Amino acid sequence: MEALVNSLNGILWSTPVIYICLGIGLLFSVLTRFLQIRHIKDMVLLMFRGKSSDAGVSSFQALSIALSGRVGTGNIAGTATAIAMGGPGAVFWMWTIAFIGAGSAFVESTLGQIYKVKQDGIYRGGPAYYIEKGIGKKWFAVLFAVSALLAMSLLMPGIQSNSIALGLENAFGMSKVLTGVILVVLLGAIIFGGVKRIATVAQYAVPFMAVGYILVALIIVGMNINELPGVIGLIFSSAFGADSMFGGIIGSAIAWGVKRGIYSNEAGQGTGPHAAAAAEVSHPAKQGLVQAFSVYIDTLFVCSATAFMILFTGSFNTVGSDGKTFLTENLPGVEAGPGFTQAAVETAIPGFGAGFVAISLFFFAFTTIMAYYYIAETNIAYLTRGKDSKLPMFILKIVILAATFYGSVKTASLAWALGDVGLGLMVWLNLIAIVLLAKPALIALRDYEEQKKQGLDPVFNSKKLGIKNAEYWEEEYTFDRDKEVS
Repeated sequence: MEALVNSLNGILWSTPVIYICLGIGLLFSVLTRFLQIRHIKDMVLLMFRGKSSDAGVSSFQALSIALSGRVGTGNIAGTATAIAMGGPGAVFWMWTIAFIGAGSAFVESTLGQIYKVKQDGIYRGGPAYYIEKGIGKKWFAVLFAVSALLAMSLLMPGIQSNSIALGLENAFGMSKVLTGVILVVLLGAIIFGGVKRIATVAQYAVPFMAVGYILVALIIVGMNINELPGVIGLIFSSAFGADSMFGGIIGSAIAWGVKRGIYSNEAGQGTGPHAAAAAEVSHPAKQGLVQAFSVYIDTLFVCSATAFMILFTGSFNTVGSDGKTFLTENLPGVEAGPGFTQAAVETAIPGFGAGFVAISLFFFAFTTIMAYYYIAETNIAYLTRGKDSKLPMFILKIVILAATFYGSVKTASLAWALGDVGLGLMVWLNLIAIVLLAKPALIALRDYEEQKKQGLDPVFNSKKLGIKNAEYWEEEYTFDRDKEVS
């Protein structure tokens, strides 16, 4: 099975695909005139504006749900794996995909808002919805919904629960079976409470875990501040093949940096639009900008925290292009993943590293599984529109709980390989969709900017802008706004 999964990954994540991901992100950055720089002030301010409603969540809650998915085991284990397989230069390429990926995140999340619907009293949206309404190809939309459902419920939860189990076993000697049981109980208590409970848990857990993790990283960097020029120099020289030790694996640095960067920040993957569509906002571009900033939070802040802890303390191994011979082996016998980060923190703060990373992994990965459930639920809702969805939703809950438990006890290599297959399928389908649908997102951005120049709080009018099939904005937004005013 592992051989089959690896062969699929060889296709889904071939070298041309890596460069296509980079190219599309760069294209959107150019088309939006690098909004990730121009609108960074708006990105921050919009995070804290807007309120939730009966149908939707606030911008901050939607951001938190999206960050739940973005900030996960990829930030700890994924970053370590990128360094193990691509050397320190992989960190630069993770930064690169985050910067240009913010353009992709804006486009897909804005599309999620434009083509959202009010279904069963709550907002639903995402790639399946904007593919059907924007492109007009229902088979394409169904294909994405099925792929996302399989990825989110079966293939990817195991990565998160596996990392939690490994971390707790290494730190506290906790059995993987016990970890799996605890995860199932906690996750079940949340997902059976619906979208509002997921949003509530996310808005408190995500900021707490991210800030705490970054603070520890800053302490370690401060303790080794003399190493800063050397570490920065190593990252850049390795990224461009100039380093004497790691220069020979520049291809691996790019491939692993981009792959793990996309896995971590999810820009262009198609997951962010699900949460973005749930937000209660007056203009789609507002949530598009908020979600673009979430890519920065994930990679430039949290992934960088992991990378700096590992590189500043030299707590990593890197293999050569053959995948077997070590270029550097500072941690003999330690598998790439949470062990690198645990060793790094332990080096700087003895007696603290293993437990801290295990607890961080628990929060990071657990909230990611919550986000996976929400995304899977949204795609079930799409596939069952007009039908009774209670049984499919119940089955989904059982499946994701079972996948989470199974992931806790299976091998890490198979867990990551399965996750890469799921991610690859979604990336392929969503990138095609957002390239075909870029125009409505760009129109929305231009409209937002024009209204801001006039000193207005931007309000979206899809008919005036000539955007068709924006069902909610055409039929319900004005009614909902007038009802709120009255």
